[in-house]
Amino acid sequence: MRSPISGYSRLTKVHKFSAAGIAAAGVAALTFAALPGASADAGTQSIAVKPVAWNAKALGVEDQQEQLGKQSDNAAKLAKSEAEAKQKAEAEAKAKADKERADKEAASRSEERKPVQAAPAPAPAPAKKAYSNDLDGWIREALDIMAAHNIPGSYDGIKRNIMRESTGNPQAINNWDSNAAAGIPSKGLLQVIDPTFKAYHVEGTSWDIYDPVANITAACNYAAKTYGSMDNVNSAY
Repeated sequence: MRSPISGYSRLTKVHKFSAAGIAAAGVAALTFAALPGASADAGTQSIAVKPVAWNAKALGVEDQQEQLGKQSDNAAKLAKSEAEAKQKAEAEAKAKADKERADKEAASRSEERKPVQAAPAPAPAPAKKAYSNDLDGWIREALDIMAAHNIPGSYDGIKRNIMRESTGNPQAINNWDSNAAAGIPSKGLLQVIDPTFKAYHVEGTSWDIYDPVANITAACNYAAKTYGSMDNVNSAY
């Protein structure tokens, strides 16, 4: 069915462009007419057009450059700050590691060089008891040695037998009894023969049969084995 306007169809693209061109030409003609001194012959008249002043500030370029400059400076400062912070952190970590290593090495050296605790000094030996160099001193020293070896005997029992056998002479010797006749005379304070002295010698005393302390202890050791104690001897033994 055709449109209300009979005999017309729709405009094609060519028609539309033609109409637009005609409209533009009309606008241009009006513009030239409005200008002073304009004539129909556009080709023979020069139109005075005032130049437009263009600059970076007018277009806002300068502001943009300033903004970009500030952004670049800020980025550089931030990068520098981050680099300094990283460098500081690395230096602190290195210092900490160095200190820990130094402390560990110092502790190790201290352990290696730890002085060995010296053994306690031995207790000083008790002062040797002093005895007089006479019959009383000989008997008392002999009694102390006998006590250390569990050999019985008393001061009085020992002295009584000494006085009977040798009258207290440590160099006494019997050259007339049966022992002497057998070639083994009795000797010393308690008149002990050599075989008996050697058999009953008490450790820590002299091996000299004429030594008064050695003679007393050997004789008392023999009397303890034979009679129970020198205290039980009341005659020659």
